[in-house]
Amino acid sequence: MQKPTLLILAAGMGSRYGGLKQVDALGPEGEALIEYSIFDAIRAGFGKVVFVIRNSIETAFKEKIGDKFADKIEVQYAFQELDSPIEGISTFPEREKPWGTAHAMLVARDLIHEPFAVINADDYYGISSFQSMADFLQHKCTPTDYSTVAYELLNTLSDHGHVNRGVCGVDGQGLLTDVVERLKVRKTPEGVFYEEEGNLFPLSDKALVSMNFWGFHPNIFEIIRQDFITFVEENKDKPRSEFFIPLVVNKLIQEKTVDLHVIPNDEQWYGVTYQKDKPMVLEAFKKLTDDGRYPSPLWS
Repeated sequence: MQKPTLLILAAGMGSRYGGLKQVDALGPEGEALIEYSIFDAIRAGFGKVVFVIRNSIETAFKEKIGDKFADKIEVQYAFQELDSPIEGISTFPEREKPWGTAHAMLVARDLIHEPFAVINADDYYGISSFQSMADFLQHKCTPTDYSTVAYELLNTLSDHGHVNRGVCGVDGQGLLTDVVERLKVRKTPEGVFYEEEGNLFPLSDKALVSMNFWGFHPNIFEIIRQDFITFVEENKDKPRSEFFIPLVVNKLIQEKTVDLHVIPNDEQWYGVTYQKDKPMVLEAFKKLTDDGRYPSPLWS
């Protein structure tokens, strides 16, 4: 049985965080968040890791991250730049920022020919989530069956500021109906709220949200390529517009061309949105290590 691939989006800088979160030391022996995802993926049965990074961070990234486990799993790299070549686009309009997560996926298209998962580099998804995703990719993934791991909203919030979250709509069959981006989501003494046009609206703390953990058949790359050509043309005068994965997913759902299976997960998500989040995450990984869920050092 073919092993699935893990595609890790690691080209972005953490603007609110104030640095390159992808290589920040958060584990007991200086491990980065991304290393825990790769460790979990290896023991869940993934066979290859593909990183999407920028050319400017390649050397530092390989030294601090990629070279640590190159003897344990196949590692490849793709590069996201503002003008990364895409078949069907001869010239790109001027940009102020990268094209977004779906474009980041697209630059890896020549490296992946098997079912694969997509994650962010700066999120911790939990041990069981990788096993659930690996099972789906090996046994249920088809050109019309994709998946996403969804988390309870309360398990994904920061104590130190607001976050943006994609709230998942799920039908009675456990299929995704849409992902709605809610902005400035925060905890308050009265509950969880998001902000829209200056007003606050409540959200259930049990609402399922997407943390950009997707499972796809490789046929998604051609779908994304065609959608990206249209997106570039329609947004050529909008230099800050971004081509996000949920844009592609929602379109496929509306067209009824795929079933997107929601894999619920009650794991605690960890991420460092703000510098003040770091001590809590450091303590969390110390406890996970002390409880025997991870070895220390992680790679031996």
